Amino acid sequence: MRLNLSFHRLLRALVLLLAFAILHPTQAQQAPEKPSEKSTVKPSAPPEQPENPAQIELLETRYRFEADGSSRKEVHTRVHINSELGVRQFARLNFDFNRAFQSIEIPLVHITHASGGTADILPSAITDNPNPAVVDAPAYQDVRVKTVRILGLEPGDTLEYRVITTTSHHPLAPDFWLDHSFDRTGVVSEEVFEIDLPASRKPDVRINPATAAASIEKTGEGEASRVLYRWTRSAAQSARESQTSDKDPWESEPDVSVSTEQWEMLSIRLDEKLTPGAKPLESIGTYEESMREQSRRYRVTPELAAKALELTKTAKTNREKLEAIYEFVSQKIRTVDLPLGSTWFLARRAEDVLASGSAIPEDKFVLFAALAVAVKLNAEAALTGYCDESALPRPSVFKHLLISAYDGKKNFWVDPSLEVAPFGVIPPNSGKCAFILNRGFYSLSSTGHEWKKLETEPPFPSMQRVSINAALGSDGTLKSRVHYSIRGQNELLLRLAFHQSPKDKWRDLAQLLSLSDGFRGEVSNVSASDPYATREPFTLDYEITQPKFVDWSKKPVRIPALLPQLGLPDPPAKPAAGSATAPVELGTPLEVETHMTLHLPPGTTTLTPTGISVVRDYATFTSQYAAKNLTVTASRHINFLSREVPAERAADYNAFLRAVQSDEAQDFTLERPDAAKAKPAPSTEKPLAAKP
Repeated sequence: MRLNLSFHRLLRALVLLLAFAILHPTQAQQAPEKPSEKSTVKPSAPPEQPENPAQIELLETRYRFEADGSSRKEVHTRVHINSELGVRQFARLNFDFNRAFQSIEIPLVHITHASGGTADILPSAITDNPNPAVVDAPAYQDVRVKTVRILGLEPGDTLEYRVITTTSHHPLAPDFWLDHSFDRTGVVSEEVFEIDLPASRKPDVRINPATAAASIEKTGEGEASRVLYRWTRSAAQSARESQTSDKDPWESEPDVSVSTEQWEMLSIRLDEKLTPGAKPLESIGTYEESMREQSRRYRVTPELAAKALELTKTAKTNREKLEAIYEFVSQKIRTVDLPLGSTWFLARRAEDVLASGSAIPEDKFVLFAALAVAVKLNAEAALTGYCDESALPRPSVFKHLLISAYDGKKNFWVDPSLEVAPFGVIPPNSGKCAFILNRGFYSLSSTGHEWKKLETEPPFPSMQRVSINAALGSDGTLKSRVHYSIRGQNELLLRLAFHQSPKDKWRDLAQLLSLSDGFRGEVSNVSASDPYATREPFTLDYEITQPKFVDWSKKPVRIPALLPQLGLPDPPAKPAAGSATAPVELGTPLEVETHMTLHLPPGTTTLTPTGISVVRDYATFTSQYAAKNLTVTASRHINFLSREVPAERAADYNAFLRAVQSDEAQDFTLERPDAAKAKPAPSTEKPLAAKP
């Protein structure tokens, strides 16, 4: 396992692999059939492109926005079903909406069978239910899914449907926004896209130059004037763009963006929505009322005050008060797993959240802030997942909500929606900035205060300790007990993985982790600490058996130190002449210790590698290797002291990296007398200890 910067990527991959194994336990790759002797194989012929399970022959999307922020979206789709997989993909159509301010109509669902017959889906096949995430959370059941069951669909059929979504009384009206990216996968043969905008609102429209609108039409005058943008695109056109573009489609800006907002006002308005009872600042007429609204704090009822006192009665410092409030909101208020903005930031009252025992991230903030106010502390909400303040302002670009909690001396970033995150630890993929929500920006004469650098360093030292207690048998079998103790951001990733997986799948998680360590044996006896015990390091133990780890007939036998790789980041690529290299990102300061104890069978002699010590101001590394009688030990210790290595010291870092990698490549050399010549002796192999 790579134990520092790349650890979270590995862990995410392991969790995805585990999810795949759970969902598809019987799926396996099949070897391609060999051509028959009579068939003619043409190696020079280009391979045929695999057929999509379903081909969208036509995708028409039309938006119309009104000056008051209401809108109408109409989607017309025609799909040709190519295979049974395509049948399964379109057997059920789901459309998300919020019935508090949206409605969905499905006026057309029509099947044209390959045989020539047709069928219309009856209204009884359409259901309207709460989003599955809110089934047990009545407060959020306006977040819904309209579902259409498509019966009788077969390969070769064509499915056509039309969906109309109407939005009125939007919580952030009269402002509106839109993101759209055109298909570049080849699944859509023809795509038509239209946006009809009220010119009186002077919306900001940004279009990717590579996907310029086919036509722009202006109609009407004055308040009735409108602008209509229209695109008509083919699959071949999209494929050409995809081949010539060097941008990652998942990270680039959308092809079309529309917004009537400004970042500062967006911050102010979202903070208003998360302050129950707040009056919109733009509707205030006097300076005194404006100051009163900007200083409005979260309402603290007697129930909230009593709860805050109960939670903090043993706390000696403001930080301890925040920690107590955080643990309660994080662990005792169940997180309702809805995407950010599903309720468009319409906050519930803190006392209602407390009484219900469940909340979306936005409402967890409301409760946290109210409890903090009850003990004379403060908290702000911030949105993460996007950092481009030069882009069009729109709330849809953000992915997550964090809380900035202030104890009078220091701010702490916390994330109670994860339930098992230690205080002050946030996901490593939160990004480098946060978008602060604060009504106080309304009275400032300058702008740009809403963007803040996101410091992700935990409020305690980050460490990782891995110990391996192993025994190598005379038959070449290796049995090991592996123990992890982790504190910091990587700890959060392990906590989440084991928290989100049922216990009967923990062995699968440990098996995948062992593979990343380089072990190929069978994992058993997996145990982990309570993911909710966030004040202590997260620990994990498992045993692993590797038959035929060594072949004693080989002379001599060489084995590596049974330690995980440390996973240092690569140095920057060699620059072109005259250009500067980028700094080497080391991440949060982190101390990693790995230790191995290996028990050998009788008669074995060992030649150990030579340990090294490398010291820099940004990191230190030491290794030690020893053998005494039939016990071999190895340890490696690396301490990352800085977050980055300056660009001008890239060569020095490269030398440091080579020294560590050379040490990790060293082997132990083992020798045993031939079994036929050695005298039989009673086994003295030591059993594995219960704890390493």
